[in-house]
Amino acid sequence: MAYYRAVGDVPPKRHTQHRRSDGGLYAEELMGEEGFSSDSALLYHRGNPSAIVDSRPWDLPDLTTVPNHPLKPRHLRLHDLFPGEEWKAADVVTGRRLVLGNADVRISYVVAGEASPHYRNAVGDECVYVESGAAVVETVFGPLAARQGDYVVLPRATVHRWLPSGEEPLRAYVIEANSHITPPKRYLSRYGQFLEHAPYCERDLTAPSEPALVDGRDVEVWTKHRGRGPAGLAGSVVVYPTHPFDVVGWDGCLYPYTFNVADFEPITGRVHQPPPVHQVFEAGNFVICNFVPRKVDYHPLAVPVPYYHSNVDSDEVMFYCGGDYEARQGSGITPGSISLHPGGHSHGPQPGAVERSLGKDYFDELAVMVDTFRPLDLGEGGVACDDGAYAWTWSGRGPEPR
Repeated sequence: MAYYRAVGDVPPKRHTQHRRSDGGLYAEELMGEEGFSSDSALLYHRGNPSAIVDSRPWDLPDLTTVPNHPLKPRHLRLHDLFPGEEWKAADVVTGRRLVLGNADVRISYVVAGEASPHYRNAVGDECVYVESGAAVVETVFGPLAARQGDYVVLPRATVHRWLPSGEEPLRAYVIEANSHITPPKRYLSRYGQFLEHAPYCERDLTAPSEPALVDGRDVEVWTKHRGRGPAGLAGSVVVYPTHPFDVVGWDGCLYPYTFNVADFEPITGRVHQPPPVHQVFEAGNFVICNFVPRKVDYHPLAVPVPYYHSNVDSDEVMFYCGGDYEARQGSGITPGSISLHPGGHSHGPQPGAVERSLGKDYFDELAVMVDTFRPLDLGEGGVACDDGAYAWTWSGRGPEPR
């Protein structure tokens, strides 16, 4: 995120002495991407960020997957994963249930009411979409407020924890990359500024505005890292003698931030626009798009809903967050649903949706889409909430009994 920020107490020149009032030195830490060759931030700690006193295994939530075989589109009912009041004892980190995943991305869902442990994902960036509820996300860079409709983008290795706020459960759609998650390059100048045609800009991003200064001893940080477990991951609980939230100041172009989907300015046209106009982020081998309430096509003969299309190179995952998605009417899909349209399957509007859409000039719909360029497998959560009938909704009948 090549948008420079400075927060708190930093020295006038980098890599020079920065002293406390008692004369001691702050510890300067470089947090950088791609070695020393991409975006970075410099953080100034009261303690030693390398000092640890213990490390023990963390048994990660179930990350096993099964192939989408035989091939078919699927409807997953995410709200079924946390029935009743189970959410009251769950947290955003350890309570996640894996829905879909491959070597590039894992998509999970969680409904939480408890504070999470301190957490570091050392594998890739995370993008957490807040479906409903609110939270404070405490980070080593400072606190962030998260509300309904926010994307919370957390760079790899950012120590943080989630604190749900209010009486309503926090519903979170978690996208974990094995890479970095950034605004699409086509939205940015060669120097990193958002361009005029971009559907959002720097003013729409909210980053920490004050340092995080917390006292504490023997603080556990639940760390997800590369290993030999399912999906090539492992977990460790690393214990630090002083609190990791001890940063008096930081500056640079790498930091967590929020972006609210209501600030995305949709791009429309006389005829139906393809999904890339809805893109909000890109990452290694997948993209994130959002479909927001918007005016639709204004050619006199326009067909507002999508045309049928084959996913030649990608699997398409649509998470329906609100409104009434016109193309899926009659399929059983409602807010809280996921549709998976895999590569090799031609998909499009449900029967009757084209005719119903003719003459409409506005769609009241909200959805977050992930398109992957390698096939997605089903996690235990995806298997558990599959409705089993979506594949047959275009034809009106299922397979004959064998």
